[in-house]
Amino acid sequence: MTITQSDVLYTAVATAENGRDGRVATDDGQLDVVVNPPKAMGGSGAGTNPEQLFAAGYSACFQGALGVVARNENADVSGSTVTAEVGIGKNDDGFGLIVKISATIPNVDVETAKSLIEKAHQVCPYSKATRGNITVELAV
Repeated sequence: MTITQSDVLYTAVATAENGRDGRVATDDGQLDVVVNPPKAMGGSGAGTNPEQLFAAGYSACFQGALGVVARNENADVSGSTVTAEVGIGKNDDGFGLIVKISATIPNVDVETAKSLIEKAHQVCPYSKATRGNITVELAV
């Protein structure tokens, strides 16, 4: 289900200069980083890159969704971590992304952990935004 502008609770604003080899900053000054292509793509690797920024956002968002699901399921996800691996590679249209989301949830068994991350994948806004557009693998 899509949201309308009147549904928006918060809007993040970031501006990039020079694309993948420059700088990106948010309007509130909370994020201001140099971006450079990684060495694996022929860049200097001196700064961060869009894939790292996407991985950071996705992992944080997914961790939040996991917490929501856990509260609804009465499951203990304290001490859990979520790692997002974002890969970029060539495809027919130029470049594409692939993501692997891995969760470590120490206070539940493996089957419960799998169920929780599947449910979190259904409610996480990043998962919703990427669904059907890129491959997202889930792992515990």
